[in-house]
Amino acid sequence: MRSSRLLSILILLQTRGRMTAQALAATFEVSVRTIYRDIDALSASGVPVYADRGPSGGFQLLDGYRTRLTGMTPGEAETLFLAGLPGAAAELGLAEAMSAARLKLLAALPDDRRLGAERIGARFHLDPVNWFRDGDSVGRLPEIARTVWNEQRLFVRYERWSGEVERLLEPLGLVLKAGVWYLVAQVDGAPRAYRASNILAMTVLDERFVRPAAFDLAAFWTRWTARYEADIYKDVAQVRSTARGLSRLREINAALGAAARAAPPPDAGGWSVLTIPIETVDQAARDILRLGGEVEALAPPALRARVRELALRLAGGHAGDHETVADGG
Repeated sequence: MRSSRLLSILILLQTRGRMTAQALAATFEVSVRTIYRDIDALSASGVPVYADRGPSGGFQLLDGYRTRLTGMTPGEAETLFLAGLPGAAAELGLAEAMSAARLKLLAALPDDRRLGAERIGARFHLDPVNWFRDGDSVGRLPEIARTVWNEQRLFVRYERWSGEVERLLEPLGLVLKAGVWYLVAQVDGAPRAYRASNILAMTVLDERFVRPAAFDLAAFWTRWTARYEADIYKDVAQVRSTARGLSRLREINAALGAAARAAPPPDAGGWSVLTIPIETVDQAARDILRLGGEVEALAPPALRARVRELALRLAGGHAGDHETVADGG
C-alpha cells in the first residue's frame, strides 16, 4: 500500500509541479505526518525532491527530473481500454488518433499485461445509446471540438423550443449524454448547456477567450443535470398501475422509473396506486396512452380529461371500415 502511494506522490509531483503536504495528505486521505515520512523515503531512494517553505511553498521535484516508472498495474492498464468510446472518438474526428494511442499503449506494456488489455478490449463493448434510439448526428462536431480545444469564440444560430435564437458562445467542453452531444459554453460570463444537434448554423470567429481557471466541466454537468431534471418536472400526478404497467413506466424515462420502483404493493385486484412526476398535463396524457390499459390516471382531473379526449380522438380515427385505395393503372 505504501509503495503504491510513494509512486503516486512521485507521479503527482511530476505532473502537477509543487504541492503542499496538506494537499497531498487530502489526496491520499492520510495525515500530514505520513506525507512527510513518505517524502523522506522518496529522498532516501534517490528521488530529487525538495521543499520550499513559506505560504506558497510545498514539495517539488528538481527541474528536469522525469521518471519513466509508471507502476501501472494490470487492472489499471486493462481499464484504459474501457475508458474510450470508439463511436464517440469517431464523431469527434479522433478515431485515427485513438487507434494509434491504443497501439502505443499496447506496445509499451509488458507481454503479460498486454494480453490482459487485449482480452478486455475483445470482451467488453460500451454502447451509450438507449434502445430504439439513434445517437445525435452532428456533422459539425469535430469543428465544435476544435473551438473547445483552441478556446475560440463561436457564433451560432440555435433552435430552442420557443424558436430560433442567435448566441455568441465561449466553448468550454463537450459532454456525451445517452448518445446525445451537448456543448457547454459560457454566455455573458455564465456557463450553459446546448444540444449540439440543435445548432442550425455556426461561424468560428478569429477571437480567443480566456477559459476560467476554476471551471470544472464534470462538476458543472452534475449540477446542471440535477437542476434540469428538477425544473422539467414541475408537477405530479396520481395513477394506478398493473405490474406490467410499472415495468413499462420504467422504460419511458428515469424519473418515471424511480417512481415505479417506489410503488407500494398491489391491492387484491393487482393494482398499485402511485405518484409520478410530470412535465405537463399533455405530455403525461400521451405517456399514459402509450401504456394502454395498464395505467389509469386518477388525478389531477385535468389529466383524466386530457387522457379521455386523446383516447376518444384516437378511437374516432379508427372507427368504421377503412377503404384501401390502390394505385390505379
